[in-house]
Amino acid sequence: MSVPGGRRGASLRLRLTLIASGAVCVALVVGAVALTGVLRSTRVDALGDVARDRAETVAALASEDRLPESLPVAEPGEIVQLIDEDGAVLATSPNASRTLPVVPTDVLAGLSGVSTTQVSAYDDAARVAVRATTYQGSPATVVATVPLTEVQGVLDALRVALAVVVPLLTVALGVVVWLILGRALRPVEELRRGAALVASSGGPGSLPVPARDDELGALARTLNSMLDRLEAGAERQRAFVADAAHELRSPLAALRTSIEVARAHPDSYGTDELASDLEGEVLRMQVLVDDLLLLARVGSTPLEDADLDLAEVARDAVRPSDPVTVTGAGRARGDARAAARVVRNLVDNAVRHAASRVEVVLADGVVRVDDDGAGLAPADRERVFERFVRLDEARERDAGGSGLGLAIAREIAREQGGDVVLGVAELGGLRAELRLPR
Repeated sequence: MSVPGGRRGASLRLRLTLIASGAVCVALVVGAVALTGVLRSTRVDALGDVARDRAETVAALASEDRLPESLPVAEPGEIVQLIDEDGAVLATSPNASRTLPVVPTDVLAGLSGVSTTQVSAYDDAARVAVRATTYQGSPATVVATVPLTEVQGVLDALRVALAVVVPLLTVALGVVVWLILGRALRPVEELRRGAALVASSGGPGSLPVPARDDELGALARTLNSMLDRLEAGAERQRAFVADAAHELRSPLAALRTSIEVARAHPDSYGTDELASDLEGEVLRMQVLVDDLLLLARVGSTPLEDADLDLAEVARDAVRPSDPVTVTGAGRARGDARAAARVVRNLVDNAVRHAASRVEVVLADGVVRVDDDGAGLAPADRERVFERFVRLDEARERDAGGSGLGLAIAREIAREQGGDVVLGVAELGGLRAELRLPR
């Protein structure tokens, strides 16, 4: 997807391919360098051991005056010489000069006592071991050299091979990763196309769910569930706006009618009568607007999770003028102000429909509000929680209410992890029960 105001970036597939190929290339290069170093070190050390062993063997033979006519050697290119104090060659292996020392005299003087080192022998790099000894009663020096030409050749061949193999392996791996990522990201591309189709249509839709039950399948199902919830929420919002407009139309029409009548008959429609009529409709609209604002704020801010004294919650919710009896005590978890608002709505609903008595009974995690009114049929006990639903009795203007009280009570209760349920009261009317976490 292109970025507004900028160029399109490299695809995820390309970036992942480059990252994987680059990481493997670096690992192969590091491994090749390490392998070359280890081979060089181990092979050169092995040649040093050969030179040292050969020097010690010849030194022992010389000190015992048991030198053969030709000094023994085993490795290809290996040279052994016995040299006196003046630098003359006393004995040598068959592959070396009988007059020219394998190591120059000035260099040999600096190697006295050294076990093994690397010098130039006959213009070739070699591993050298030097041992002091005696020959026919006179001091002498044994010099054994093993050339490094073979080692250098092997290392050069290895470097060339790695210089060819590493790029080929990197390219091959890049192709394999590209193909694998193409298959792995195909469901993601299908999800993207489905989401783009839903966004372009601006309406309900669903995303394709991969056949495999893996993480992408779970993601697709979760996104489809989210789309369903969003569509349901949008539908509820449209219905809510329509219901709100319908509910506001009645008081606005009544206000307009009163104003038109007062304007048409100023003598028969006095100011006090007009103010009285307008006041009732304005108060009704104020209650409705306040409830709408409260519903809009539900869920927008987190509620407290505190220890509640339900007796204090009831005292905050019940007005002194209400014909309500409060009994019992209990504790619960929740937000004090939100819980008081729920109880207030339940009490208002009970007072509005009671014949004469309303009782509030408290227990741990439960607030029961009972009235002695007509009650509700079982089929209506869930329907009254829908917004703007008023049954026949409540549709009378004198009954008051906006049709939002119970809906607000349940939404606030559920936001605290509780609920509001309706049943039959012992007084014969309706029981509204607020249940909160203990």
